[in-house]
Amino acid sequence: MSQTVGRVPQRSNARSNRARILATARLELGRNPDVTLEELARASGVVRRTLFGHFPGRAALLEALAEEAAEALQAAVTVGAGSDEPADRALAHFSLALWPVGDRYRMLLALARRDLGTERVAGILEPARIRATAIVEQGQRDGVFHSQLPAAVLSAGLEAMTVALLEEVNTGALEDDGTRVAVTTLIAAGVPEKRARIVVDEVAAAEV
Repeated sequence: MSQTVGRVPQRSNARSNRARILATARLELGRNPDVTLEELARASGVVRRTLFGHFPGRAALLEALAEEAAEALQAAVTVGAGSDEPADRALAHFSLALWPVGDRYRMLLALARRDLGTERVAGILEPARIRATAIVEQGQRDGVFHSQLPAAVLSAGLEAMTVALLEEVNTGALEDDGTRVAVTTLIAAGVPEKRARIVVDEVAAAEV
């Protein structure tokens, strides 16, 4: 029994160390994409051996962050999925749910092409892209969104705008809790500004 009791704190400590390393990596990689693992170990308050015990190299650390981001994104995509709400409210829900995930993992934007590769990034984003395109298609059918572009193209444009806005957060040019971005997304999809503000305010209030 004493051996079992002795193992539990070690497992708990290992989980705590891993979580702290990943949280520190999100912060430090956002400040400096070239930060070394040794620097991350010091910033995390662990010795180099502990960090390398969890992540034997930079690729392993980034893959762990990517996996975290993929799981968080998948959970956010399910918010409001399957409901019969109007497309403008669905897009507001979608945008407000995804913004915190994008904000938390925005440092991956700077690492996407160089370290993760476009295929890995595309895999992470695929559930969000499928959901966004479905919402846009619904909105175009209902006349809520403009139909100047095919649904997949408009959805890709909205995604690119969101990524650009996250990069502006990286530079310090933008601070937002997601509401202004959600309003902007609805406007870009074709919703009049006044209506977009009302919808986002209602959805945000309901979520709170």
